[in-house]
Amino acid sequence: MKDTYILGISAFYHDSAACIVKNGEIIAAAQEERFTRKKHDFNFPCNSINWCLKETVIQTKDLSYVAFYDKPLIKFERIILTYLRFAPFGLGSFMMSMPMWLKNKLHTRDLIKNELEGYGGPVIFTEHHESHAASAFYPSPFKESAILTMDGVGEWATASTGIGKDSEVTLLKELHFPHSLGLLYSAFTYFTGFRVNSGEYKLMGLAPYGKPIYKETILKELLDIKEDGSFKMNMKYFNYCAGLTMTNKKFARLFGGPARRPETKITQRQMDIASSIQEVIEEIMLKMAKYVKELTKQDNLCLGGGVALNCVGNGKILKEKIFKNIWIQPAAGDAGGAIGAALFTWYKYLGNKRNADGINDSQKGSFLGTHYSNEEIKKSLDEYGIKYEFLNETELVNKVAGLINEENVIGWFQGKMEFGPRALGARSIIGDARSQEMQSKMNLKIKFRESFRPFAPSVLKEKCVQYFDMDAESPYMLLVAQVKKDKILEQTGETSQGFDKLKVKRSIIPSVTHVDYSARVQTVDSQRNPLFYNLIKKFEELSNCPVIINTSFNIRGEPIVCTPLDALRCFLNTDMDYLAIGNFLIDKKLQGATKDKIKYTQYLELD
Repeated sequence: MKDTYILGISAFYHDSAACIVKNGEIIAAAQEERFTRKKHDFNFPCNSINWCLKETVIQTKDLSYVAFYDKPLIKFERIILTYLRFAPFGLGSFMMSMPMWLKNKLHTRDLIKNELEGYGGPVIFTEHHESHAASAFYPSPFKESAILTMDGVGEWATASTGIGKDSEVTLLKELHFPHSLGLLYSAFTYFTGFRVNSGEYKLMGLAPYGKPIYKETILKELLDIKEDGSFKMNMKYFNYCAGLTMTNKKFARLFGGPARRPETKITQRQMDIASSIQEVIEEIMLKMAKYVKELTKQDNLCLGGGVALNCVGNGKILKEKIFKNIWIQPAAGDAGGAIGAALFTWYKYLGNKRNADGINDSQKGSFLGTHYSNEEIKKSLDEYGIKYEFLNETELVNKVAGLINEENVIGWFQGKMEFGPRALGARSIIGDARSQEMQSKMNLKIKFRESFRPFAPSVLKEKCVQYFDMDAESPYMLLVAQVKKDKILEQTGETSQGFDKLKVKRSIIPSVTHVDYSARVQTVDSQRNPLFYNLIKKFEELSNCPVIINTSFNIRGEPIVCTPLDALRCFLNTDMDYLAIGNFLIDKKLQGATKDKIKYTQYLELD
C-alpha cells in the first residue's frame, strides 16, 4: 500500500513551523525561527518545509495532503467585524494588518501551491482550536481523554473544551474573542514592560517575588468569572481590539500608574502585579479543568494552546488531582498547530485507526528536528580552527559529568533538535544545581538576561519523587512542583524583599529552586534521551545528586541554536566553559583568538 505523507503548516501569526506525518507517525518537525535566527519568526516556513522534506527523503510531488492549522477567511471575518464594531477607532491597527492579509493570508491556499512547486493534491484547513486539540490528544498516550485548549485567539475561539476518543476529536464548548485568557495574560505582560508573545514566561517567573495585592481589583474590575471557568472581560480597560497597545489609560489608573517602559528597572509594583494576575490565571485554569472533567467524565486530560505553557498553572491542576493523568503538548503554542493539523487530517479527515497503549506518547521526546553527523560537525570546527578532543560516548559522558561536578558550565549539542520552546537535553546549557552562584552566573554572563529568571532542573525520572513534590513524569518540562521539604534549608526570620530574595540559599539544589521553593521539572528517562540520562546518572555517581541545571542553548533574543555554527557562535561569545558537540569536547581556554572569528552579526531582538 502506498505511504501517505501529510505536510502540516502553521504560519503568519506566531512561531511558524512545519512537520511531516507519515502514515500517522510524526517523522520531522521544526520551527522557522531556528533556520532564520529570527525569534518567533511568523513568516511562511519555507526553510522548515524544505528541511522536513529532505529529512523524510521525499519531494513535494510525494505529498498526499497539506494541512494548514487554521481558517484564514474566518479569522479575516473576525478582524473586519471587530474593526466595524469600534470604527473609526482602530483605523491605525487595521491599516497595519491589511498589507499582510492582502498579500498572503487571504491567499494561503495559492501561496502553499506556489511555494510547493510540484504538489497537486488538496489543502486541508482545520480550525485553530481543532489543531490545538488534535496536537494535544493524538500524540498523547491516552485512548480517550478530556481536552482543554487555551490561547490568545484563533478564528473566534480563545479556549475550548472537548473530548478525544480513539481517532475522534470533538470540541464541545468554546470561549470567544475578545474574552481571552491568553490576551488577558499578554495585557499584563505588556503592562509590566515585557514583550507580548515572548515575555509571558518572564511574567510567570516574576510572580513569586511579589504579593497578590491586586488580585481582588482584577476580579472586581476586569473579569466576571463563572463556575465553569468561562469569563467576560471588562473591555473598557483593554486596547487590543482597536488600538496598538494591549491596555489603556484607565487600566493604568486602576493599577496606580503607567506601564513600565521596557528595559527599565523592575519595581515591587510590577512584582505584585505579576503575582496577582498569575493567581487569577491559575484560578481560571482550575475552574476550566474541573468543568471539562464534569462535562466529559474522563480520567485523563490533554492540554494545548499557548496558555498550556504556563507550567505553574499546569502544576496546580496536577496537584488538585482533578484527573488521574495529564499530558501537555510540548509545542503547545502555534508551532504545535502544524502537528495538530497533520494528525487531524490523518485521523479525523481520513478516518484512520489510532493505537494508544495508555503509557507511551508518540511525540518521540519532541526530538524531531535537525541533527548532524560527526563528519558534518568536524567540518565546521576545522573551518574555524577550533581545538577539540574527540571522545567515544562513554568517555564523553564521564568527562562532562566530571566537569559539571567541578562547577563548569557546558554547552550540550547532541542528537535531534527539540520541537517546541523547551530545551530538553539536545540543545541545552547545563551546570551544577548544587551551586549557589550558578543561577546568577548563567543568567548574567551566559544568557545575558534578567537575574530573576529561574532555571529548570533535569532529574533522573526514578529519583524525581525524592527531590520534588510530584508523583507524575514531566519529560517536557511543563509542570512546576515544590521542592521536597527534606531538601529545603531552614530559614530563620527571612526579611528579604524583591530580588534580594535571590541571595538566600533555599535548598540543597539552590540554582534550580525558585524563591517560592518551586521548580519547573524535567524528568529524564533512558528511553527518550539515553545519552542525557547517562550523563545525569554519571553525575549522580560523582556527586550523589541526580539533578542538574538545564536551560536552552541560546542567548537572550536568539532562538535555540540549530547548526554547529550557531552552537560555536553562542559558546565562543559567552562565558560557557566547555562545549560538547557530537563526540567533540571543546575547552574555551584552548581557543585563543578563535572566538573573535565568529561573532553575532544579526540583530538580536530584546524579548
